[in-house]
Amino acid sequence: MALSCRDTLILIFQRLTVADLARASCVCKVWNSVATEDDLVVSAFTSPWRIKELVGRPASGTFWRDNGIWKFAISHRICRGDSVTSLAVKYSVQVMDIKRLNNMMSDHGIYSRDRLLIPISNPEILANTTCYIELDKHAKREVAVLYLEGAPKREQDVSGMNQLSNLSADGKRRLIESLRRSMQVDDGTALYYLAIAEGDPRSALSEFSADLRWERQAGLN
Repeated sequence: MALSCRDTLILIFQRLTVADLARASCVCKVWNSVATEDDLVVSAFTSPWRIKELVGRPASGTFWRDNGIWKFAISHRICRGDSVTSLAVKYSVQVMDIKRLNNMMSDHGIYSRDRLLIPISNPEILANTTCYIELDKHAKREVAVLYLEGAPKREQDVSGMNQLSNLSADGKRRLIESLRRSMQVDDGTALYYLAIAEGDPRSALSEFSADLRWERQAGLN
């Protein structure tokens, strides 16, 4: 019989990693209600990196599945003279890592963007900082973003939801219903994957399939 005292569970769960919290949430309803409490989840996500504050809520709970360093990035506003190579040198990262994170096929992709996300090379940079959960339209996923110059400018907060705004309400509804049936999920989950895929249903299905594979490998399914 599973332990059911909430106070005791909280004390135990405070020591768990995000992956262990996810597993604990599958044991029973009581464990789920404790393991999914916002304070516990956020603390487990941020504590390894000693982050002071995490601002915002992810569009999907899948964001909390892991807190590897790849879930974080630095926001760099593009300036005159910037190149992918110069930014790689500045931040001590690999050119291909910048391209991969920002879904860039070539160096010329930098000229059509206001900013690039830079992978974290030194985790110590996250200590005592504030990060902002954002759904980046180029990275096509949610990222905990660090702004070295301070807080983000509001116009930079871009959601993939905006990519669906040119669809009619009826067209969006039919698209979501089609995805929901294909994925066998609820409307909110279908809308989330459609958003990070910038309205492309094939990409949405691909992202969803990749998450399912992750769950099977992690033993969460």
